[in-house]
Amino acid sequence: MTGRILTNIVAAAGFAGLGLIGGVQAQEFGSPELIAAAKAEGKLVFYTANFAEVEQQVIKAFNKRFPEIKVEMVRAPGGQLITRVKTEAAAGKLIADVVDHSDRALMQPMADMFQPYAPPNAADYNPDAQIAPQLWPRATLVWSIAYNTELVKNPPKTWMDLTKPEYNKLTGQVIAPSGGTTWTRVMFERQVLGEDYWAKQAATRPVLYPSGAPMSDSLVRGEIAMGPLLYNAIYPKQKDGAPIQIFFPPEGAPVNPYATGIPKTAAHPNAAKLFLNWCLSKEGQTFMIKELGNLTSLKVPPAYPEGFDPKVVKVWFPKFDEYVKLHTAWVAEWNKTYGYAQ
Repeated sequence: MTGRILTNIVAAAGFAGLGLIGGVQAQEFGSPELIAAAKAEGKLVFYTANFAEVEQQVIKAFNKRFPEIKVEMVRAPGGQLITRVKTEAAAGKLIADVVDHSDRALMQPMADMFQPYAPPNAADYNPDAQIAPQLWPRATLVWSIAYNTELVKNPPKTWMDLTKPEYNKLTGQVIAPSGGTTWTRVMFERQVLGEDYWAKQAATRPVLYPSGAPMSDSLVRGEIAMGPLLYNAIYPKQKDGAPIQIFFPPEGAPVNPYATGIPKTAAHPNAAKLFLNWCLSKEGQTFMIKELGNLTSLKVPPAYPEGFDPKVVKVWFPKFDEYVKLHTAWVAEWNKTYGYAQ
């Protein structure tokens, strides 16, 4: 407890950005031996299903703290990333030092591929966000609704508003099979908004997208006017000056923790541990919240994203057993309702 109090005192005093070494840094990011070993390795390979431009910012922030370690990122959509990991592992050629994925149901059966790992602040994390001892909720993403203020003069205020006939052909939707975060949204729509929600929303003939990145770009360009998006996919564009308004609808905000681990075959295990330790630290989580628009699975959030009032926003987490068992049938039904053929 003494070390944690010391860490908090130093952070509060404003010294966290000075690159302190020794006890304080060891408490937050790992032992001096781990840090030295990570710097000796000098690099790590990071597989992620998250948005590339988002993770590039995370890597840049990590390198401000640890400039000696190069992070080579490989980004692929959810299903493709799992296929790549399994294929490379089966051939004995998995080069990833860290695998970061949005779909916990796909990662859980692979848990034995990953080595035992826990960050220094493991006890500070909500155990409900973790599906295996080896896998950690490095990123926790939340859904919102965004619209282009130059195109929409009567903006939506709720999820149900996206079913209004007046928004015909104006909305976008990320397809249900795209990954774990979208599956979380799809579950929320059916379980909270009603079994007929998909049909009502599909009747407005939304434009379908393979992921949130191209949908966000389309929204900024005015090719669509509105739609549900992960907050971290659209918030950076709003921050850069795009004519975008974002809100968390009153019916609820679906939340999806990632599952992230270090394969047993990692060639740079110390650099991988240091990278994850930083990402899961208070410093790393605060950066992801304030700069990227993430939430956190820490029991006590160090901050909230802009526009997110925890007293007002109703966060919604899927029940993990349902997240696993309902997936195949419900995604197939969603595809049929929206006329999407894989």
